[in-house]
Amino acid sequence: MACSAGPGRKLSTVYSDKGTVYSVDRSSTPEATPVSTPTTPHAPHAQHTPYSVRAEGLRKRYGDKRALDGFDLAVRAGTVHGLLGPNGAGKTTAVRVLATLVRLDGGSATVAGIDVAADPRGVRRRIGLAGQYAAVDEILSGRQNLEMFGRLFHLGGRRARLRAAELLERFDLVAAADLTAGDYSGGMRRRLDLAASMILAPDVLFLDEPTTGLDPRGRGEVWDSVRALVAGGTTVLLTTQYLDEADKLASRITVIDQGRAIADDTPDGLKSTVGGDRLEVVAADPADLAAVTEAVARVADADAAPERDMAERRVHAPVTDRVAALTEVARALQDQGVTVEDIGLRRPSLDDVFLRLTGHGAGPSRTEPASEPGTGGGTEAVEVAA
Repeated sequence: MACSAGPGRKLSTVYSDKGTVYSVDRSSTPEATPVSTPTTPHAPHAQHTPYSVRAEGLRKRYGDKRALDGFDLAVRAGTVHGLLGPNGAGKTTAVRVLATLVRLDGGSATVAGIDVAADPRGVRRRIGLAGQYAAVDEILSGRQNLEMFGRLFHLGGRRARLRAAELLERFDLVAAADLTAGDYSGGMRRRLDLAASMILAPDVLFLDEPTTGLDPRGRGEVWDSVRALVAGGTTVLLTTQYLDEADKLASRITVIDQGRAIADDTPDGLKSTVGGDRLEVVAADPADLAAVTEAVARVADADAAPERDMAERRVHAPVTDRVAALTEVARALQDQGVTVEDIGLRRPSLDDVFLRLTGHGAGPSRTEPASEPGTGGGTEAVEVAA
């Protein structure tokens, strides 16, 4: 992705949710402000607050579709905050609005204490953005990619080289620094993309589906990088469809559906809303289901009857004293000569929370269009708030 400016021509930075930044020729228009610039520690008009991101009543429409319909969000500084929701629920639109990629239609928001609508340029100086797909140039090496981004952000040659070297070490890419990015694994490419988004050490980093398409090893590499960023003081807003990813990384989670926040709590707090521990027993013989049900009923919570899945020969019920319940049922079934295929305790997961709150899986929602401005393939510009 090399670009050059001829005589009398300007290079400007255009933003895309498909990656970090792109440099294109924009000789006929004023230069856009980069997502981050080398910077003053605090914008003079920034509001000092324990929250790095605040949004109240955000609204955004695409035609007759409401992508955001009164969305609220509060992200504490120095944390990973997860934003979960089905496809089309409004996650990516929320990130675009907060990152000043699109103008909001209503409501208010501040990022790093700066009003998104009143001072979008000020917001861009304080944020980084990594979209769903790596924005790196596959022809260039990892080092060359980072040095190029440094120059785009006006660091100058020497500072760009120094910053690239720092980030290569920070993201464990030193050994591959001079290989072309096209030869990187998926996880390495995403780490390089994260490094590019951190060229100027932004206060807030927006990560939109950062591990889409990665294998388990690649996902783990990205998770380690995100944890390191937060340990260094960066605030991360993470949008993801991978519930285990949010569970492992986020200290707090907001669930969005049909453009609205429908829940906001810690991962454990959300799980507690769908009940406590459940004892599950799978009978080896369907004829033993009655005996299994009776044994489970004796230890189940007073207000809960055991549930049976005849097809899977499974009986389960909520229990309070997990260890005592498991021990008692195992002993009772053994005394009766009942053989079980499986017996164990299951704690609620975010999958349970997600299904309970949204009532559906990760299929497209009815509110956010499947295709919006800036969601097509390739390198493209999207609406940028002035």
